[in-house]
Amino acid sequence: MNRRQLIRSAILATTGSAVSGQTHSHAPPAAMAAAAQAAPAQAWTPQVFDSHQNETVIALSELIIPATDTPGAKAAKVNEFIDLMLHDVAEDHGHSFLMGLGWLDGHAIRNHGAPFVKCTEQQQVEILRSLDGATDPNLKPGADFFQQVKTYTVEGYYTSRIGIDELNKGGRVPASFACEHESHA
Repeated sequence: MNRRQLIRSAILATTGSAVSGQTHSHAPPAAMAAAAQAAPAQAWTPQVFDSHQNETVIALSELIIPATDTPGAKAAKVNEFIDLMLHDVAEDHGHSFLMGLGWLDGHAIRNHGAPFVKCTEQQQVEILRSLDGATDPNLKPGADFFQQVKTYTVEGYYTSRIGIDELNKGGRVPASFACEHESHA
């Protein structure tokens, strides 16, 4: 089974439905971590994004999960996860996601005279706050796109080694899920 089949089967098994154009994987962390470990370590080249789109995804994901006293989405390489998911899993191979990136840049240019990545952090946050849960028909494409980016960012972060380590800080994940009573062994 190749990497594409592994990821697709993990997602289909988890969601129980066919992957749609607005794909949001809900694969278990173990499946995604296994898929990530199956890929050989080498210099990464985007398969879906151009360099500007990749920069935009890095900026978006880092605003969603910023580096604080813990590593953020950029360190977890969430952009690489999203590119992989769009290329290997999304039925439309990322077309709707790329349209969302274009919409976001157009919105930023109309409101701030620059594409999203060239806006100040304050302007970027303002844009994202205006999109978060927006019901205005003019903002609906951006709101839908932002929801998709948030979903991919969280999935990418918490299926990365950094995210898994964050979840396990302080030994929160038990060493065993089996009963440890001798009478049940």
